[in-house]
Amino acid sequence: MPDTEPRAEAEAPAADFRRLPEPIALEDTVTSQDVGHVPDPDGGRDPNHEWMLRHG
Repeated sequence: MPDTEPRAEAEAPAADFRRLPEPIALEDTVTSQDVGHVPDPDGGRDPNHEWMLRHG
């Protein structure tokens, strides 16, 4: 049966942290997802080579 007595304003916040929740195993917190191929951000070009041709 839950406590039906009202708590005093000063003790209410502190009473919530007197007992910590049960720890959670790390295996239960990590998810894994299959990933696909990421497209080439340079579109197949070599930006360093192109920069050298323009500014070299």
